[in-house]
Amino acid sequence: MRSKSGIHRLITALEERGFIRRLPNRARALEVIKLPETMSASIGGPKKFSPSVIQGSLGRRPEPAPAPVAGNDAGSVVSIPVMGRIAAGVPIDAIQHQTHMISVPPEMLSGGEHYALEVKGDSMIDAGIFDGDTVIIRNASNATPGDIVVALVDDEEATLKRFRRKGASIALEAANPAYETRIFGPDRIKVQGKLVGLIRRY
Repeated sequence: MRSKSGIHRLITALEERGFIRRLPNRARALEVIKLPETMSASIGGPKKFSPSVIQGSLGRRPEPAPAPVAGNDAGSVVSIPVMGRIAAGVPIDAIQHQTHMISVPPEMLSGGEHYALEVKGDSMIDAGIFDGDTVIIRNASNATPGDIVVALVDDEEATLKRFRRKGASIALEAANPAYETRIFGPDRIKVQGKLVGLIRRY
């Protein structure tokens, strides 16, 4: 690990996913609650590693369906996967697992695949994105300067920021004066999608 903060993020992610728990009143004490399925299977015998793959059809806008019967709203929403949390603040470990599905109006979706992320942090508040919001992301690998994107930093950390270019470098710009703009070489940043909508619960 490159830093203690990286270890802290990893432990927090494992705790959120139910693999470990911190023991109360004991410094640096952890208890393993469950093992990954691949490791559990290996206890009883070798098993070939098989990663979880998210099917490309998830989040696709469906083909036009027949008009719903009056008074029936079943055809007025589209379900897309929620893929964990995204940092609107200090980048957190990229979480690439589906937690649940969420229903959104089809008007929020453009062409292509979509997914949702729960926002953690306050670095984008001046863009109207607050801690606890759910953002709707269209899957994309490139962006135009000014777009708000999901950016993967060094293949390790994910963050929600405004995409800018500074010469040959890429700038990830916060929408909160308390956070500095971070500059990276182009080989360190991968765009994972662009913001197309937002859902807020009151």
